[in-house]
Amino acid sequence: MSSPAPPSRPTAAARPANRALAKPGPRPYLPPMDAIRLSPPRRLSLPVSNRWGEGQMSVLDFGDPKRPVDLIFVHANGFNALTYRTLLAPLSGSLRIWAPDLRGHGGTTLPAEGGGRRDWHDHRDDLVALLDALDGPPVILAGHSMGGTSALLAAAERPDRVGGLVLFDPVIWSRWAVAAFKLPLLDRIASRIPLVRSALRRRRVFDSREQAMAGYLGRGAFRGWPEMMLADYIADGLVETPEGYTLACDPAWEASNYAAQSHDPWRALKQLDCPVTVLMAEGASPCRLPENPRGLPHVTVGTVPGGTHFFPMLQADIARDALFDAAV
Repeated sequence: MSSPAPPSRPTAAARPANRALAKPGPRPYLPPMDAIRLSPPRRLSLPVSNRWGEGQMSVLDFGDPKRPVDLIFVHANGFNALTYRTLLAPLSGSLRIWAPDLRGHGGTTLPAEGGGRRDWHDHRDDLVALLDALDGPPVILAGHSMGGTSALLAAAERPDRVGGLVLFDPVIWSRWAVAAFKLPLLDRIASRIPLVRSALRRRRVFDSREQAMAGYLGRGAFRGWPEMMLADYIADGLVETPEGYTLACDPAWEASNYAAQSHDPWRALKQLDCPVTVLMAEGASPCRLPENPRGLPHVTVGTVPGGTHFFPMLQADIARDALFDAAV
């Protein structure tokens, strides 16, 4: 007897009327929110072995486990997949979503040695392994900041496994800057990059999660974050060790991600022909894509009004709409 066909993806008829940059409104496609918010995602562990080392990639699995994966979402540098739970969980009534912890973050145990790194090809190759592990139709690959750029690099390696991309303020420097990052001189000046210096000064150990919560709430990059989102970040962002509660993403690894910039997202964009949606922050964005990038007709670029680099946390409805629109 033949097995039943896997559930299909939601149809375009279910698409909400409001667009990604429109004023947030009621979301008719969402099932009862209380049940979804109280249902934690399943936790998976995927073995990964590549030239960067062997280990386990931790993956959060949202939605119906009987349907194929619709969307993979990749977090930003220094954070983890659980940070985005309140962004992704409301979509899980319609979509199945995988959210991995990148190498050096959250519960992933892949080796994370920062010395001598020049690019994000390790993150790229880890995401390629994730794509290779999937059955079913091509997925939407999405991510925030470094996660968006790493997703783009992985999609260029496996274009047959990706049906589209949604990138939230990805790190895509200008073409001349990308060329400059390939020069040997970069190794000598990396320690002077402000984000590198800031990461290396970051406090690594806390007495308790409550102490971390009190220290982060309303401050720095966490200014304006909903308390639940910050609590989710801390839940998987701190690991209990003999020293105390230690950052899962070591500040030295976070700094190496900021310093390693010789990968080429422009080349990856040219290799793809699937739809690519890029949403940029209005201010201080690391994305230098113009509104209509030359030679890239498949790339749509929009700006989030009033958005900072952390608009997926602060204006989650806009980010959520973009993910749903791409997935249906």
